[in-house]
Amino acid sequence: MKYEAVVERDREEIDILLRSSEKGDIERALLSAAYYDPDWRWVQTQCLKFTHHSDQNVRWIAAICLGHLARIHRQLDLELVLQRLTEMRADQLVKPAVEDALDDIRFFLNFQ
Repeated sequence: MKYEAVVERDREEIDILLRSSEKGDIERALLSAAYYDPDWRWVQTQCLKFTHHSDQNVRWIAAICLGHLARIHRQLDLELVLQRLTEMRADQLVKPAVEDALDDIRFFLNFQ
């Protein structure tokens, strides 16, 4: 993966990108939402939705963004998020991202 700065986008642009068939558009939209959208619940919903995407990179970014929500917004619906991340641990293609997200959640939400 190549690092790209996260661009701040408005909700309308994020919605358009999330409906794209291009995985890069979806990834950039999720990252922008996690970093900049003030509605953490809406962002969480989008991230959880994309943890089921067919592309492993999209699933990876969706998991990482759940960790970003914990770090940036200091809020998550822990029951929903932890259930999904626990399920995702079985997916060896994204397990490292899931573990990173769980580490962020533990640290920033003081969850053990």
